[in-house]
Amino acid sequence: MNLNQLPKTTMKGKKRVGRGYGSGKGGHTVGRGAKGDKARGKVGLAFEGTKVKKSLIKRLPLQRGKGKLKPFKNKSLVVNLYCLNLFKKDTKIDLDSLIKAGIVAEKQARAFGVKILGDGELKVALDVNLPCSKPAMEKIKKAGGQVLKPSDESNN
Repeated sequence: MNLNQLPKTTMKGKKRVGRGYGSGKGGHTVGRGAKGDKARGKVGLAFEGTKVKKSLIKRLPLQRGKGKLKPFKNKSLVVNLYCLNLFKKDTKIDLDSLIKAGIVAEKQARAFGVKILGDGELKVALDVNLPCSKPAMEKIKKAGGQVLKPSDESNN
């Protein structure tokens, strides 16, 4: 293949600004204007163009106090054992049955989950299919029921 048989290209290469006279852009300010952030480098992300207006970062509310660096974590809803006494014997207790009985709100229960804690006495044998604390598990077994799901000790 000869050089005169190469296909013609229509795209020109990008002029490399700030690389001297040989780059084809010229010298001195080389198309960047004179002085300022744009001539010297990139303009910062937080720059809004004026000193008068308060910047977005300054306008955002400041979170104060001890927990400002902790992640926003919602804990699961708590249901105590004495609340489960209104169910009949050998009923399967899960999220849907608690919502149906009106013990927990549906939106919150589905978002954060539910945990059974051992406050109060349980007089009915129930099959619990929710995370429970250790005292709650003992009281459920003592009443003749059983815990079908392993306990969740992280949210005590």
